[in-house]
Amino acid sequence: MIVGLSVVIPALNAAVELGPTLAALGGEATEVLVVDGGSTDGTPGLAREGGARMVTAPRGRGVQLAAGVAAARGPWLLLLHADTRLEPGWDRAVRQAMRDPGRAWYFRFALDDAAPAARRLERAVAWRCRVLSLPYGDQGLLIHRDLLAEIGGVRPLSLMEDVDLVRRLGRRRLGVLEAKAVTSAARWQREGYLARSARNLLCLGLWFLGVPPRIIRRVYAGKRG
Repeated sequence: MIVGLSVVIPALNAAVELGPTLAALGGEATEVLVVDGGSTDGTPGLAREGGARMVTAPRGRGVQLAAGVAAARGPWLLLLHADTRLEPGWDRAVRQAMRDPGRAWYFRFALDDAAPAARRLERAVAWRCRVLSLPYGDQGLLIHRDLLAEIGGVRPLSLMEDVDLVRRLGRRRLGVLEAKAVTSAARWQREGYLARSARNLLCLGLWFLGVPPRIIRRVYAGKRG
């Protein structure tokens, strides 16, 4: 067990994905908190069955993460999406990273899809992280509580909380873990790799232009009006 590690997972109607995510943790964390934003599909019960502690918060990933961080007991925090499974050996990579509390750490991005389009997207994400120092939330983020407090904590944003957080950290305080975080490819398979990736890029551009997260959220979800 990794002493002092709290895993914080925001969730909303994540019953399909959450079980494998919790199982992949393998009981290595001191505690796992699932922060539910009002699920109606049995997510809270599944989280408890998986050994997680339940926290409730208003809907919104940033809001939920902030609530989970406040409720967590450990000095080290691993922020993780409900549809992201850590590959075997993640615990060794985390133990190594915990020797340097002055940096936050993210996993290498991977998708659970054998399609060539998934490999192309993985390479594009690797480039984005290497050149722009811009990992997204589906790569997880390991951070010491003191460092998180130093940069102002997780802001309670409805969307883009991951970009906001890593931008405040900056390149010099970000490191990559030698392990993969395998994310569900369901969104890309449903919408198409090009369409989903273009929508994500549009949301990022709107964020840097100062568009409010509530508006970006509608673009991200593909809503009109």
